[in-house]
This record gives sequence, structure tokens and C-alpha cells, in this order.
Amino acid sequence: MTAFTPSPHSLNAQQSMLLVIDIQERLAPAIADLEALVAENVRLLGVAAELNIPCLFTEQYPKGLGATVAPVKAALHDVHGYEKIHFSAVRESEFRDQLAAYGKKQVVVTGTEAHVCVLQTVLDLLVLDYTVFVVADAVSSRTAENKHRALKRMAQAGAHIVSTEMVMFEWMERAGTDQFKAISKAFIR
Repeated sequence: MTAFTPSPHSLNAQQSMLLVIDIQERLAPAIADLEALVAENVRLLGVAAELNIPCLFTEQYPKGLGATVAPVKAALHDVHGYEKIHFSAVRESEFRDQLAAYGKKQVVVTGTEAHVCVLQTVLDLLVLDYTVFVVADAVSSRTAENKHRALKRMAQAGAHIVSTEMVMFEWMERAGTDQFKAISKAFIR
């Protein structure tokens, strides 16, 4: 029997990490579809925790923009966060070092704003040869137009544009496991 090699375009739980970018209190009221954005991030964080997928989160100048919104912060549990001044998290050396320390080649990216911090971080992750998956229903901007343009630009640069459920099911790979049952009960709508 011939061994099967999954597509290099598929997510793999053992090779993935989740990065949540700048979903912060003072910016949140201006973000389009905030409730859906928060809900999808909470779902992804729950699945990542269930599957032991490492997570990182960032906060852009928290003195001015506040902390991560409460529901997302609660779902982060003991995840390490990074304060940043650069729009791209990758431009912060401490963040870049931690990212490399995980030894993962796939980065699943969520957060705000799609056309600023998410975009610039994704472009820099691609330069560092990470395979990047941007979760379309878990990113947003102040306007739908900015989000749309950012997703298009990230895709043109080589990022994979995916949905929350695409990520969840690719991470799980198959039905019938205890993890699948737990995740299905808690996180599948």
C-alpha cells in the first residue's frame, strides 16, 4: 500500500499555531461585525486548547487601545501576549523569537484590523517562509471594504484565506475520535 502525503495546502494540527492580533477594548466598538468576530475567535481558541495547538496574541499600544476584549481574553487562558508598537507583530523581536521557538511552519491568523496589523503581520510571516492561513470570518476592520481589500491582497501575496470551520475540521482530520466528539459538542454549530 502506498503511503499518503497530505497536500502542502492543508492545515495540520501538529504543524500549526494560532495568532490572535489586537482585538482590543477601545477599538472594538468601531469594528464591523464585532460580535461575530469575537465569537469566531473564541471558537478557534477553544478548539486550539482542546487540540493542544499553541497560541499567541498581540495588543497594539494597550495604553491607548486598551486590553484584549474580555470574551477573547477569557478564552486565551494562560496564553502569552505581546504588547507591540509596530503594526506588524513580526517587527517585534521578542514576538519573532517566541514564534520561532514553537517550531511550527503554519500560522493561523485572526484579529483586527485586517487592513493594518493583520495585513502587515501576514506579509511579514510570508517573508519568513511561514505558511499562513487567514481566517476570513475571524478578522475584521472598521469597514467591510477595508477587510475585503486586505483579504484580497493577502491572498495575492500567498496567504490562504479560510473560514473558522475549515480550520477546525482540518485540524481534527477525522470524525469518531474523543476530541472530535468534544469539539463537535462544544464548538460546532
